[in-house]
Amino acid sequence: MSTPRFLDLPPGVTPQKIETPQGTFAALEAIPVSGVVERWPAILVPGLTGSKEDFIAVLMTLAQSGRRVVAIDLRGQYETPGPDDPAAYTCAALGADVDALSQVIGGGDPVHLVGHSFGGLVGREAVIDGRTRFASFTLMGSGPGAIEGRRARAGRKIMEEVPALGLEAVWHSRFEPEVLAQDVPDEIMEFLHKRLLANSPTGLSCMAEQVLSMHDRTDELRQIEVPTLVLYGEHDDGWPPEAQSEMAARLGADCVVVPGAVHSPAVEAPETTAAALVRFWNAAEKHFLDIRSNAV
Repeated sequence: MSTPRFLDLPPGVTPQKIETPQGTFAALEAIPVSGVVERWPAILVPGLTGSKEDFIAVLMTLAQSGRRVVAIDLRGQYETPGPDDPAAYTCAALGADVDALSQVIGGGDPVHLVGHSFGGLVGREAVIDGRTRFASFTLMGSGPGAIEGRRARAGRKIMEEVPALGLEAVWHSRFEPEVLAQDVPDEIMEFLHKRLLANSPTGLSCMAEQVLSMHDRTDELRQIEVPTLVLYGEHDDGWPPEAQSEMAARLGADCVVVPGAVHSPAVEAPETTAAALVRFWNAAEKHFLDIRSNAV
């Protein structure tokens, strides 16, 4: 489990509630502290046990490129409520939520979509379903199908233990020992505990089942022809780096390997990650504008 570098919000970042036809979603919104919003916005989608706070360290760098940048909690995650209906937590259902959020945030403009880990699988559904026009799509530490290795074992335990034992028991048996081993500050420990307990138990166990059973949709994603970036840590322990590299090749996508990072580049190497995203977003916008100019 990677932890946010800090929990105090930097200048220009504010908590928001975003109203959509799919419901209300908790978010952190970043806008430039100097200059103006002149580029297309971006939406950042967290992983299975994560939240919008996982992007705190990159929000202002991304916004200073002239964008409104919005990190969200998915349905049933942390500060976004969710129902007890398991059908609400399939990747397709959550992808429809991302569609709705992107349409509200974009306000008619294309939106850059970033999905971390499980959030990448959710974002992929939103891209493939064709309901929303995305400026670009980034898979961050997210692979072509089901998660593998140590994180797959952790996902199975979440799927099995949360319905049987409850979130508090799972915190003490699984999450707390891992956090203590990282020697994180007390305030971050308190935040991680609070965040886990705020999740929908149904949502968490159903999302874990989804990340363990997802099939490969790389060929379908390639057919959409949205500019795509595959970005991952060189030591990723979720999807093997070689699997993500192969996926990038199949997609014809840009590929960035973040030195020293594991599964959460936005936490572990925020400046490198933010710089890669800004370069990619700028290039995607230029490509779009060139195509539109040539069409005219």
